[in-house]
Amino acid sequence: MKVVTGVGGDLKAVPEQARRAEELGYDVVTTGETAHDSILVMALAAEHTARVECATSVTIAFPRSPYVLASEAWDLQKLSGGRINIGLGSQVKGHIQRRFGMAWTKPAPRMRDYIQMMRAVWDVWQNGTKPNFVSENYTFTVMSPFFNAGPIDAPFPKVSISAVNTNMAAVAGEVADGLLPHGFATTKYLLDVIVPAVQRGAQRAGRSMNEIELSSGGFMVLGETASDVEQGVERLRQQVSFYGSTRSYHGVFRAHGREELGIRLHEMSLKGQWDEMRRIIPEDVLHEFALKATYDTLPDVLRKERWYASRVTLNLPSDTPAQPERLSHLIEEIHKIPAPNWEAVPA
Repeated sequence: MKVVTGVGGDLKAVPEQARRAEELGYDVVTTGETAHDSILVMALAAEHTARVECATSVTIAFPRSPYVLASEAWDLQKLSGGRINIGLGSQVKGHIQRRFGMAWTKPAPRMRDYIQMMRAVWDVWQNGTKPNFVSENYTFTVMSPFFNAGPIDAPFPKVSISAVNTNMAAVAGEVADGLLPHGFATTKYLLDVIVPAVQRGAQRAGRSMNEIELSSGGFMVLGETASDVEQGVERLRQQVSFYGSTRSYHGVFRAHGREELGIRLHEMSLKGQWDEMRRIIPEDVLHEFALKATYDTLPDVLRKERWYASRVTLNLPSDTPAQPERLSHLIEEIHKIPAPNWEAVPA
């Protein structure tokens, strides 16, 4: 199992964050895209590291042309020596239309077309093929020598997809190198709903599930003691209430027979009742969303509850003299957990 940590924020801090993560033994550094551009962060991380995979989790796809992102990823892949993994997210309709000012179309078919066009661009540059990609959402049929980036001494960049619902998870199974489940997920939802959707997509495309890296989903709550963990679970109220108010995410509640909770949260969010929303989250719902472990028990908990995942995100402090040693030990123990062999998993 690979271990992932986040970098980002002030761009001036990214080089040291990335170097430090590599020193501690992490396999992947990743960045989200909220207040800062993910591609700029990854460029700095790639420049200042030598071993770790540099990933985005996620880059918002639809405000960008797939050609533009293909070009950025190609340059980063060359710069890093083949260590780039572009994690793509669709965002929700309201943000695409009213924050990014872009048109909205059905996200799952659009994401499939997006990734296929990126790879069509790379194929032209790497292998000299003719541009001939035409789909419902995107067209790529022109490439003059002046604009051709040319081949690089590395494989195509990896592309992963963030998925909350089954349609996007199936697209990940069809065309992506990895699946990035949302934090707003439970073990039951992932194993009963999302993983089967990925399997259906892979089967349609004639792919093996072993070709697709699944990341661990859900919120992780860690602590020195069981008491610390319980306090951490309580702090999840804000996240569960916030994400649970988004109708696109209500499939998670539906899997647990709690769709009415999502509807109520959505109605309260429209009224701006953010603090009140926290208070209506039942205790058992919080525990359903949390992967709970002390630092000592974490490897065993991951082996049991995240057997489907080949990578997990672990963000722990490393400020005191003892903390880096503990963190490096945990990473070593997690590395001992084998990635899933889907050929051996009963259907």
